[in-house]
Amino acid sequence: MEKNRGLLAALGAFVMWGLLPLYWKALSSAIPIEILCHRITWSTLVTILLLIFWKRTGTLLNALRKKKIVLLFLLTSLLLSTNWLIYIWAVNSDYIVETSLGYYINPLINVLFGTLFLKERLRTPQWAAIILAAIGVCYLTFIYGQFPWIALVLAITFGLYGLLRKIAPLPSLEGLCLETTILCLPALLVLLYLGNHGELAFTEQNGTIRFLFVAAGIVTSLPLILFGYAAQKLPLSTLGIIQYLAPTLQLCIGIFVYKEPFPQEQMIGFALVWCGLAIYGMEGIMIQIGRKKARLDA
Repeated sequence: MEKNRGLLAALGAFVMWGLLPLYWKALSSAIPIEILCHRITWSTLVTILLLIFWKRTGTLLNALRKKKIVLLFLLTSLLLSTNWLIYIWAVNSDYIVETSLGYYINPLINVLFGTLFLKERLRTPQWAAIILAAIGVCYLTFIYGQFPWIALVLAITFGLYGLLRKIAPLPSLEGLCLETTILCLPALLVLLYLGNHGELAFTEQNGTIRFLFVAAGIVTSLPLILFGYAAQKLPLSTLGIIQYLAPTLQLCIGIFVYKEPFPQEQMIGFALVWCGLAIYGMEGIMIQIGRKKARLDA
């Protein structure tokens, strides 16, 4: 029963992340920086209310008294806001297909960063997966003739963010609350500036679009909460497979909903990355099976 709930939570989180392009497209009447500022502002409110409701404000208040933690989360907040801004801009500029590539590459970037910064040792299949992904990026750059900078910026910023959050001493919800709180005042100042110059789309929209702006806080927080729950109930190998649901949905939305081009040459570059991910995923599953068998034999 617990595993089934964890599976449903994981599916819910990754489906929501996968459908985000539809959400940001619905707000495309606003410039990306306004959408980002609304996302930050309303996420701050939602996460604070959730922490109060669950009586978990103590951990956050203790963290605010420690300068090193605040500085660490200042850095993670800058990485996260950069990732969000590039993603929102790319979606509303018709680069959804390329954003999906970024989130396909991201797990391999995480493995590479683990080697570079945490001195983790890569196994041969992991090296093979990273090399195949690198060949795919080179193919897209030199053969297809388009350097996938959006995908790489998204993958690298989120990879660095994940690396720092790995060593950050706060749970996911408290961490997100601190990050958005740090960014909230600058976000409010930008919204005030846009409003004073008559460029705030929020004030010019109907009630439905205004609701979507406000609901960006829920859309940001809910999948994170679901993912946190799923991570406690499911093996990492299962989560690792389900995570590809999000970029796959993004890719399908880009191709079939918004009719973005996906020529054969670009498909080959993606296919090389997918092959790398298949090797990475299968190796992870085999490792988990081996560990489970060893426990049963012990």
